[in-house]
Amino acid sequence: MGNYREEIVKKFNDAKKSWEETSVNKTLSRFPERKKEFKTNFGLNIDRVYGPDENSDYNKLGLPGKYPFTRGVQPTMFRGRFWTMRQYAGFATAEETNERYKYLLANGTSGLSVAFDLPTQIGYDSDDAMSEGEVGKVGVAIDSLADMEILFDGIPLDKVSTSMTINAPSMVLLAMYIAVGEKQGVAPEKLNGTIQNDILKEYIARGTYIFPPKPSMRLITNIFEYCKEKIPNWNTISISGYHIREAGSDAAQEVAFTLADGIAYVQAAVDAGMDVDSFASRLSFFFNAHNGFFEEIAKFRAARRMWAKIMKERFNAKKEKSMMLRFHAQTGGSTLTAQQPDNNIVRVAIQALSAVLGGTQSLHTNSKDEALALPTEESVRIALRTQQIIAEETGVTDSIDPLGGSYYIEKLTDDIEKKAFDYINRIDEMGGAPQAIENGYIQNEIQKSAYDYQKSVETNDTVVVGVNKHKVEEQAPKNLLRVDMSVQVRQIAKLNKIKESRDNNKVQECLKKLESSAKDPNINLFPIVIESVKAYCTLGEICNTLRGIFGEYNQKIF
Repeated sequence: MGNYREEIVKKFNDAKKSWEETSVNKTLSRFPERKKEFKTNFGLNIDRVYGPDENSDYNKLGLPGKYPFTRGVQPTMFRGRFWTMRQYAGFATAEETNERYKYLLANGTSGLSVAFDLPTQIGYDSDDAMSEGEVGKVGVAIDSLADMEILFDGIPLDKVSTSMTINAPSMVLLAMYIAVGEKQGVAPEKLNGTIQNDILKEYIARGTYIFPPKPSMRLITNIFEYCKEKIPNWNTISISGYHIREAGSDAAQEVAFTLADGIAYVQAAVDAGMDVDSFASRLSFFFNAHNGFFEEIAKFRAARRMWAKIMKERFNAKKEKSMMLRFHAQTGGSTLTAQQPDNNIVRVAIQALSAVLGGTQSLHTNSKDEALALPTEESVRIALRTQQIIAEETGVTDSIDPLGGSYYIEKLTDDIEKKAFDYINRIDEMGGAPQAIENGYIQNEIQKSAYDYQKSVETNDTVVVGVNKHKVEEQAPKNLLRVDMSVQVRQIAKLNKIKESRDNNKVQECLKKLESSAKDPNINLFPIVIESVKAYCTLGEICNTLRGIFGEYNQKIF
């Protein structure tokens, strides 16, 4: 046994030395670490990474920045630079949201994340009857390129990374973003950011779909193809488990259903003739940082390892970057309580810490009042400061994957991986994620999990502090942010002005070209959509043109 232990330790130490001389030194030459020495409070040096002892499986763990990426996707992780602190924001008009973005940037946010209102998310203009009462309520209203110009006024798009939570009309919003960049003098290849563009999870858990699955997948692969050549630094999809978890899934289901969707997107692109290594490095993921501190850390580690195996073994990816699962995390919105909202500050801090220890690439921390209303500036600042305190004060970023090798963490990681692969195998037997969604299988699994959780809360088997235990008498909350109902009136007036001042002959020409091109499945629609938004065709006009060809998706009731 002694010789075996020595052999394992020697194997790790030899690999570590080689890793430091190659991967680490190469990274350090480009991105120096933040400090010459990392030390504990009592004076001991903190190593860059800690390795296995006789109880660890080195082959399963690997090293940071190396396959299977269990321990992170970069060789130095947060010792080099922190994750992107990306606060999700958007409300009312583009003018008001622009002010909030400038406030966030002034307070240390390193990336923007755009929340769109419900009409924008489902492809309706603010003057549409379907938009009545919803304009600007849960995000910013964007009707045309003019709104997008205002949204990013004074914000240099070559210096700020932007994430847009948009799915069914993601091609239109990205086209607007490209056009704004060009007006600022920023070439498309200089743009950096992400569109969510994940329609399958909309059918599963969220509901902001427009078109049926087949044309929706066409739009997604059109974006992959276009961005591969024109916007190489853009993440063309953020495959999202966040909303799957918010709908009630458990941690293993979140990983399984998210990766199953990812498999479907990769397969669709491959079927369209794309080489997997030409686009896979621009895929990104979005996970929930939920309750269950150690379980969440293990979830992130398992997801990375699983995706690496899937890309290498299933899709024969050759490049290591094609096998990396890079992800954004957001603390759990469904865990926030309207009761004793100050408790949410603690919840968010612990959830954010799990995402950091799990190796996230960017992070949004929810504000304490989001169970009641859109967040105020004060609560947004507290949420951002939570990330900054974790980064700057706690020391948890000084070592990579510091919980790696923990008996508990490694067992949880293995258990989540096994359960998630069991789900993926069942989904494969059904014909893949789209067919499993069509059958209602994924939705039903989530519903069962959500029901079981709610039942456990109502029987007090699961404690929610302030809700079913440690309750207090409370006064109604004050100073909540409310969106004025006049937003819709102002937005429609602005929209009417755009329609009067634009070249309407050019608008009609663009929409007719889009209509005829949509009928041919071999035509990439993205260049035509870019041309359309530059002519100030509205979001609703573009989406309604595509509705006329593709139809609308009608959700089945299972």
